[in-house]
Amino acid sequence: MTAPHLVKDPPGGRKAVAVWSIGVAVYFVAVIFRTSLGVAGLDAADRFHVNASALAAFSLLQLLVYAGMQIPVGLMVDRLGTKKVLTLGAVLFTAGQLGFALSPSYGMALAARALLGCGDAMTFISVLRLGTRWFPARRGPLMAQLAGLVGMAGNLVSTLVLAPVLHGVGWTAAFAGSAVAGLVVLVPLVLFLRDHPEGHGPAQPAPRGAGVSGTSGTSGTSGASGASGGFVRRQIRESWAEPGTRLGLWVHFTTQFPAMVFLLLWGMPFLIEAQGLSRTTAGGLLTLVVASNMALGLVYGQIVGRRQSSRIPLALGTVGLTALLWASVLVHPGDRAPMWLLVTLCLVLGTCGPASMIGFDFARPANPPERQGTASGITNMGGFIASMTTLLAVGVLLDATGDNYRIAFSTVFVLEAVGITQILRLRPRALAREAARNRLAIPAQTPAQTPAQTPARTPVQAPARTPVPEAEPEPVSGACPLPETAGREAQ
Repeated sequence: MTAPHLVKDPPGGRKAVAVWSIGVAVYFVAVIFRTSLGVAGLDAADRFHVNASALAAFSLLQLLVYAGMQIPVGLMVDRLGTKKVLTLGAVLFTAGQLGFALSPSYGMALAARALLGCGDAMTFISVLRLGTRWFPARRGPLMAQLAGLVGMAGNLVSTLVLAPVLHGVGWTAAFAGSAVAGLVVLVPLVLFLRDHPEGHGPAQPAPRGAGVSGTSGTSGTSGASGASGGFVRRQIRESWAEPGTRLGLWVHFTTQFPAMVFLLLWGMPFLIEAQGLSRTTAGGLLTLVVASNMALGLVYGQIVGRRQSSRIPLALGTVGLTALLWASVLVHPGDRAPMWLLVTLCLVLGTCGPASMIGFDFARPANPPERQGTASGITNMGGFIASMTTLLAVGVLLDATGDNYRIAFSTVFVLEAVGITQILRLRPRALAREAARNRLAIPAQTPAQTPAQTPARTPVQAPARTPVPEAEPEPVSGACPLPETAGREAQ
């Protein structure tokens, strides 16, 4: 029964890299637009005459829209395919960036950031879907980390390019000029991107009830009416019912937000106002966070791809180290922390992005192909909900305490404690289901792989396993399997 899935496993290759690169280029530009406010926070406060809380509202609204769109976008990707969703996203975030450049008032600027957040929300899940459609399943962790790495490169462009341009040519010219990048990536997206390689399309039999997974019997009737409320509720309910999806959400929640908050808005004001650094030095430290993220992304991807047991230790270790460095900076005697400590903090913040990608490595194998977009959307909500909460809390506390960054940034520890609690609570169930799924998959492969060696065992093993609802073995191959399982399937 696993043979059809083996045939459907995408081969990868140069064409896959070319198509995936188009999608990643769109995500790259989206991240530039998303993080552009991080280097322009003080300029925005002066331009629109707002305080810290109102300034935080820019990023808060953008992330609120982003997080709120994750499940709808996941459903759209599952229904409409990657190309349509990415195209719509590129149009929206380009319009949002241009609108932000031309906004004469605070209210219009807020609306522009909301539009940008809506378009941005459509990019990352689409890129993850491209990775699973164009590359073998065992490459999943590495492709996800590579996508995150390219996104951080977009952050690097904001810091190294947009910041000096902003102070050289002014607000309108800098933001309007950057919006051109959205049009540039839209052209190859429309002309050349394909949802999947020929002959390796999404599991179309699944929506028609062909028994690909435990949900296919019910989702089969939704093939012609997938937009119905029943289909949407079923997709969300069945994705959420998987402990791996929920564990992925909380891993993403706990690991991503410290660096996101630092890069997206509050890092530059903290380094300039609280630590007394020049704008150039502060920009260099933000660049260090991005460079550390890019350097460590591939390391995390290789470790997770080779040793699945490293996922939880890597995630919790990252959270613990981040908390330790933040505490060291905030409680350091005197008004300012030494430069070596700030540098170390920025290097450690660079681990947050790669660690957050581990969340998708729990959600991916837990869900079959027809739910990959929805499950990824649920997981991706985690870090942005945490970032949104922290952005608002820091802004409110800064206004309430007279710009006391030590008190304001204490919010980080509260959210990390909540996230760790949930990870430890969900870990046993998620890993137990994952292990059971792998055990069910392996016997199904044995007769096909060694027919000459084990002919007598085939009729004994198959009946012993198949009474378990027949949907259980199937999602392992249909969902993006664990790398070590995928390696056995591909042989």
